[in-house]
Amino acid sequence: MTKINQQWLLASRPVGRIKESNFKWHESPVGELPDGEVLVRNIYLSLDPTNRGWMNPTATYLPALELGDVMRGMAVGVVEQSKNPHFAEGDLVQGLLGWQLYTTSDGRGLTKFQQFPGVPLDAFLGLFGMIGMTAYFGLLDVGRPKEGETLVVSGAAGAVGSLVCQIGKLKGLRVVGIAGSEEKCRYLTDELGIDGAINYKTDNIRKALRQHCPDGIDIYFDNVGGEILDTVLGQINLFARIVLCGMISQYNATEPVPGPYNLVNLLVRRGRMEGFIVLDYYDRADEAMAALAEWYFEKKVQYRTEIVPGLKSAPTAINRLFDGNKSGKLIVQVSEWEPAG
Repeated sequence: MTKINQQWLLASRPVGRIKESNFKWHESPVGELPDGEVLVRNIYLSLDPTNRGWMNPTATYLPALELGDVMRGMAVGVVEQSKNPHFAEGDLVQGLLGWQLYTTSDGRGLTKFQQFPGVPLDAFLGLFGMIGMTAYFGLLDVGRPKEGETLVVSGAAGAVGSLVCQIGKLKGLRVVGIAGSEEKCRYLTDELGIDGAINYKTDNIRKALRQHCPDGIDIYFDNVGGEILDTVLGQINLFARIVLCGMISQYNATEPVPGPYNLVNLLVRRGRMEGFIVLDYYDRADEAMAALAEWYFEKKVQYRTEIVPGLKSAPTAINRLFDGNKSGKLIVQVSEWEPAG
């Protein structure tokens, strides 16, 4: 039987919040596979804040998508057909496979991986994927923690933030998380064991940081930008490190976002603010995976995923990244998969 591909194409540029009308659903037969290529059936699709930036007309760290292109997205899948000597049918792969059921590729940008026994496949879009690498290298390489220092993490109950909190505790830091609900704050303190949690929707962040960080802030892992970043800058210590991972509070902004006003503190405190993209660390992926696997199997770190069924749900589910209506890594299940044997 002829395979039918299902795709979400970029139909228009969003203004503010993403709408389903920004996409067009498209179905078409999968053609004959050319020599040197592989056919991948996508299983899980990652939804990430960076998806919003990719929908804009300007390039980010990757070229801008053109209208009519398949929406870009990280996914894991299985090779269903191969005319490429480097891949075999049944290989598990991950890469920028897009918002679609099937992907054809010449192999560039595809990474083969082996599933760990007892580890669900969706973990390779979370703990053992880009999320885990982001937390690992962002904190350890960019943040350069020293035992006894104070780490503050925004978006702390999210996929990246929750791992940063746990790695921070493993490295002997005092860890304070900022999240958007009492339930998330309890998760951070009661389950992840961090030293304090702040609800940015109900707490006075400036006062709460003074309370939870009496010796000031040495490292700030920033996932949100905006007012929270500005408030933290007002309380940094000498030689503080500000790790810029994301600025989710600004991605849907329709007007220029002011600030930060406390930037002068970087000069006065001789601090360092550095942005990073996880793609810069792909040549060191094995280092991160080995450490994360050791911590996971020793039950020193945990992770959460929330799986939304069906590719058709992606355009509406993605807004849960921005309204906080999720727990852990947000993933769309595109198709079914059972391990061989």
